[in-house]
Amino acid sequence: MMSIYRYLLLLGFLGLVQLSFTQKRALKIDDYFSFQQVQSPLISPDGKWVAWLQREIMFKEEKSETSLWMKSLEGGEPIRMTAKGSSVSQHRWSPDGKYLSFMANRNESKSQVWVLNRQGGEAQQLTKVKQGIGGYEWSPDGKQLLLSIREEPKKEKKEKDAKKESPKPWVIDRLQFKRDYTGYLDTLHTHLFVQTVGDTGLTQLTLGDFDAGQASWSPDGSKVVFVSNRTDNPDANSNTDIWMVSIDKPAELSQLTQNPGSDYSPAWSPDGKSIAYITSTQPEIIWYATNHLAMLSLEGKKSKVLTSKLDRNISRPKFSSDGTTIYFNLEDSGESQLARMSLKNGKIERLVKGNDILRGYDLHTSGNIAMAVSRSDLPGEVFLYRQTGIQQLTEVNKEILDSLHLASVESITFKSNDGTDIEGFFYKPFGFENGKKYPTLLRIHGGPVSQYTSAFNFEAQLFAAQGYLVIMTNPRGSSGYGQDFSMAIFQDWGKKDYEDVMAGVDYAITQGWADENKLGVGGWSYGGILTNYVITQTTRFHAAISGASEVLYVANYGHDHYQLQWEKEFGLPWENRELWEKISPFNYLTRVKTPTLIMGGEHDWNVPILNSEQMYQALKRLGVQTQLVVYPNEHHGIRRPSFIKDRYQRYLDWYAKYLNP
Repeated sequence: MMSIYRYLLLLGFLGLVQLSFTQKRALKIDDYFSFQQVQSPLISPDGKWVAWLQREIMFKEEKSETSLWMKSLEGGEPIRMTAKGSSVSQHRWSPDGKYLSFMANRNESKSQVWVLNRQGGEAQQLTKVKQGIGGYEWSPDGKQLLLSIREEPKKEKKEKDAKKESPKPWVIDRLQFKRDYTGYLDTLHTHLFVQTVGDTGLTQLTLGDFDAGQASWSPDGSKVVFVSNRTDNPDANSNTDIWMVSIDKPAELSQLTQNPGSDYSPAWSPDGKSIAYITSTQPEIIWYATNHLAMLSLEGKKSKVLTSKLDRNISRPKFSSDGTTIYFNLEDSGESQLARMSLKNGKIERLVKGNDILRGYDLHTSGNIAMAVSRSDLPGEVFLYRQTGIQQLTEVNKEILDSLHLASVESITFKSNDGTDIEGFFYKPFGFENGKKYPTLLRIHGGPVSQYTSAFNFEAQLFAAQGYLVIMTNPRGSSGYGQDFSMAIFQDWGKKDYEDVMAGVDYAITQGWADENKLGVGGWSYGGILTNYVITQTTRFHAAISGASEVLYVANYGHDHYQLQWEKEFGLPWENRELWEKISPFNYLTRVKTPTLIMGGEHDWNVPILNSEQMYQALKRLGVQTQLVVYPNEHHGIRRPSFIKDRYQRYLDWYAKYLNP
């Protein structure tokens, strides 16, 4: 028989369990500002520490702030290395491992390189470039910095008695003349410079009317490779190549790749004899082309594509310390995996896959790998990969996660109208019951060459917390399923991808999960574009949200920043006008019956608000329930915290008004 003492202990334990359970709650909008983003983990040269960046959004202050942290791989608590009040970026370990460097705007200066002792103390400023720097890398011996610096505008003479500077007109003569978040483009270029640590003098490595980026030191520190488009008219193509310059012979360049497509992300082999990089060999199909892993031998400048038989996108190549293996990020079927290829036999091994979604990694000479990883129930955290397994190093979001009931997420493959296999992620509300029908939201990703993964998705979790079944499909046009899968919508938007997303809805209805009388649809960017196709082809949805979308494509030519991509896919609008009009949802808006909320940023030059205004005007004229929401001074992505909250609230209110969850 149980003693009274043990009985009371058991009751107390059960009470704590019950209390813990009842304390959990549904996710709400304000929780978005409690989550912190962990990114860019780097292992120290001695292999004992890992440093990372941590971004938090401060709602009341209407800003975000990124801080630098580190932690011993032997255990212990994380250490914050930079104080509150300023943001940092592009952190690096010094080659001797004694210092952590970073970029920051401090003391009212432009972005500069700062360095602090790993053991603590105040950060010291290393660079004093008037116009600021765009990036940097330590030389292998730690004595120099490789700096990326944009040219400084020429000063115009001012009138002696002028009290304030008058605005000047934009004078434009280049083909690509605007860019979202940048505005109208000038003819200033970014070049590479070398600075000796402890000095402020600069040695310029590259010159000319071209940009240089993604620079990397050779292992012996004598050379630098970088990426540049040095064709006659860089605005008219995407032909970036890999170039090399010797430190002792500035401005004498050697072109290493000749591919007419994009070559980028160069990574040196440990012996300095080879370079791994990413290549796109079919520039004529723009972003639909698969990005492959390639390797260049500096002896004879011979290149070879290593993953021609692997029809998946590759990124972030890095050599192992012995030079026999190349590690990379592999995009595959709703996953973002850490993989490696043996250069001896070409075998590819997938190290981190499945529900672990890779968002960045750093390879140490010991073979240990620091990774930023997300899961369906876990925003990004730092993990350590060893041969013995994977260990989670940070718990930045543990407190908020422990307080929440999250939706369960299932990856399900179903058939589209023509028998094509389509993958979708189904978010089931907490407490989901089979046999019960739920109001259902079809949410569509941007791109179109992108994909949903099993990474943590706040938006989907927020909808599920309101009682919605959320369907997030990867229709044709998506990446992760091969080039043919992406190319299926080339010059034919809104057909096969429409059939694919609708197949996800039909699957949920067939399973008895979705209430076909309470269906909503929506998305941002191409997600908004495909939403426009959906509501012009079916009246099955009872509410729609079209965010940052396009609807009358010819109106965007010369107005957005995609002139090259428009021409590659659809031809010049005055030569191929029939196709431009055929695929424009604007010409079919008379079919729309679905109440539609239309949203966008005032200064979005990726997908300009112009089309959203035209769509709103048309639907209003046609008597369709609609509303237009424009966020002042915002671009393609909404960044102001109060606007982020406003957008989420409008999402919930619009769907609730017509779907009554």
